[in-house]
Amino acid sequence: MTDIKAAARAEAFQRRAEAFAAGQGQAAEILADFLAPHRGKVLSGYMPMRSEIDPLPAMAVHQGPVGVPVIVAKAAPLRFREWSPGCRMVEGTFKALVPEEGAWLEPEVVIVPMLAFDARGYRLGYGGGFYDRTLELLRARGPVLAVGFAFSAQEMAEVPIDQFDQRLDAVVTEKGVTVFA
Repeated sequence: MTDIKAAARAEAFQRRAEAFAAGQGQAAEILADFLAPHRGKVLSGYMPMRSEIDPLPAMAVHQGPVGVPVIVAKAAPLRFREWSPGCRMVEGTFKALVPEEGAWLEPEVVIVPMLAFDARGYRLGYGGGFYDRTLELLRARGPVLAVGFAFSAQEMAEVPIDQFDQRLDAVVTEKGVTVFA
């Protein structure tokens, strides 16, 4: 499975880079509209890196607490530190920006970055398992909405999965929203 996922990641990186170069259109606005009914809930977003689609405009208009992921240890679930536009950021693990200070939040809605997704609602991440562990932990505590955010070009026929992969509830792209039953 490791080799299969590695090959899928290589293809997905290329497809995402090409989509990124073309621009994300109204993707952030579509995401904000999808999230609007969840105002008041704790939202986690992410700080986009490299060619990831940018959720920051949707995070900035969310009416409720917003956090961003912080990697606290290898093979551990993520924690989420409170974020707001303009807060002081520092470099964290893997050079991801994280708030220098702020409260720890437990999200009810999680915007999930990815390399690829499929029509079943599965995603291909970077291979660290951080989001899968996190979603498993959060879902054990109560309902959590996992929203993948990606370019439509990141959809592949079938993402390779194993027993640890957590399914998304929806994916938002520049072309619209797909909700998985």
